[in-house]
Amino acid sequence: MPQREEGMSAYEMMLSESQERMLAILKPGREADGQRIFEKWGLDAATIGQTTDTGRIVLKHQGQVVCDLPLAPLSDDAPLYDRPWVAPEAQPHLAPADVPAPADYAAAVRQLMGSPDMASKRWIWEQYDRHVMADTMEDSATGADAGIVRVHGTKKALAVTSDCTPRYVQNDPFEGGKQAVAEAWRNLTAVGATPIAITDNLNFGNPERPEIMGQIVRAIEGMALACRELDFPVVSGNVSLYNETNGQAIPPTPTVGAVGLIADYDRHADFSSLKPGDALVLLGETRGALGASMYLREVLGREDGAPPPVDLAQERKVGDFVRDLIKGEQISVVHDLSDGGLVAAVAEMALASGVGASLTLEGAVPAHAELFGEDQARYLVASAEAEPILAAARAAGVPARLIGQAGGEALAVTDLFDLPLSQLRDAYEGWMPAYMS
Repeated sequence: MPQREEGMSAYEMMLSESQERMLAILKPGREADGQRIFEKWGLDAATIGQTTDTGRIVLKHQGQVVCDLPLAPLSDDAPLYDRPWVAPEAQPHLAPADVPAPADYAAAVRQLMGSPDMASKRWIWEQYDRHVMADTMEDSATGADAGIVRVHGTKKALAVTSDCTPRYVQNDPFEGGKQAVAEAWRNLTAVGATPIAITDNLNFGNPERPEIMGQIVRAIEGMALACRELDFPVVSGNVSLYNETNGQAIPPTPTVGAVGLIADYDRHADFSSLKPGDALVLLGETRGALGASMYLREVLGREDGAPPPVDLAQERKVGDFVRDLIKGEQISVVHDLSDGGLVAAVAEMALASGVGASLTLEGAVPAHAELFGEDQARYLVASAEAEPILAAARAAGVPARLIGQAGGEALAVTDLFDLPLSQLRDAYEGWMPAYMS
């Protein structure tokens, strides 16, 4: 906290809204360590007090007590902001039979990967130096589910990600709120990081409208449940409301920023290191969830249906298994499944590595649901040998199956399509430059 300006009154010190300030609570005896960090980065800081068990907040100015009051009225007994709200209308579950298959699978994949949500954002990230101080090890540009930044002087690294799927929140705020947290947790896991904490950025329309307030309430309830079940606490956040134009609200967007720790950065994963001959193994259960999916919106022009349910116990079970494989150096190529489903994950791996892939579908659900379904708690991993991973998955009770092999110069699915990577790359890399021009 900046030092008090000369002549500032106690009232001004207590209620000043000067910007760019933060309050940190340090463990007793670590004040000098904190001061060294602040000085290293040229930050003005001062010790202003200590915590107590009195249940009161006491403020002193020039040695005189100027405020002494109980905390309860400011926290536990403070009035709650509880506006009228109505629960959002539930969307129906869409069975695979409710959603038609594409007439041309290759065209559908090109259309999906060349859509605004899925296409490469290279045009943006090429315009700034994302490797300042040479500590950025992985990022979305090179092919990883979370950014990885080394911690100077250690073998540690921090993984960071930011996630939200507004179309899920629009159709079911509770499940969408859960999914935003679970997706961030999954992206950290996919690079081998132990998830630590999140910050949230809650973006909604006008809370004075009961239907918008309902979105806020249910999304927060879903996020809170996911945070508890995944031991993923919220340590900070902010809110942006009244985001409307001519009475039309933005899609509900409770964005989650998350950080995790990699104890040894030599043991991390990405999805850009695919090699010819690698076996592709899908971890997690596929039911073919197509409600509120990218396929539904981008290929069929529909935005209906309940989003895929988020089983938090399954998220934890499969995620912990994947993280253990990475830490044990059994795998180093991992991609979580989210927008676009299985086919999008394979396409992104192939484009990032320059190595094609051939898939053979299981047939338990229709082909379009297996390829484009966005079931949660799933990861795609690659390894020179599949059987050790399949055996470990059986032992852990994690659904797993061999779905294909890396190699060649195309993305192919047996009896459905054979799409050259060059065509796929044109669609993936071409959207943003064309749009910006």
